[in-house]
Amino acid sequence: MSLELLVEAYRLAAESLSFVGALVIIYGGIRAAVRTLQKEVLKKPFKYHDIRLGFTSKIVFGLDFLIASDILLTLIAPSQEELLVLGATVIIRTIMGYFLTKEAQEFVFD
Repeated sequence: MSLELLVEAYRLAAESLSFVGALVIIYGGIRAAVRTLQKEVLKKPFKYHDIRLGFTSKIVFGLDFLIASDILLTLIAPSQEELLVLGATVIIRTIMGYFLTKEAQEFVFD
């Protein structure tokens, strides 16, 4: 397998993971918006806490895909600067995921 082919395979895999991560987050947002409208307009028995928890879990799951994509992109050409950016990105996304999950579990809005 040639190096160019391997690099292109990594790039394609990284782009696919980014796309899936974005889709998961978009799906979570649309689902949360629809459920909120159903609760408010149609008086469906949804709880805000459950809507928020579902949305937060989709954001965190989507962030996992985005982190995996960043890791693959860094494997293609790992300069010191790119490794530092990757480390900072992973730390920021991990902290965001932690606090989003913690907030969603503790926050009661109903």
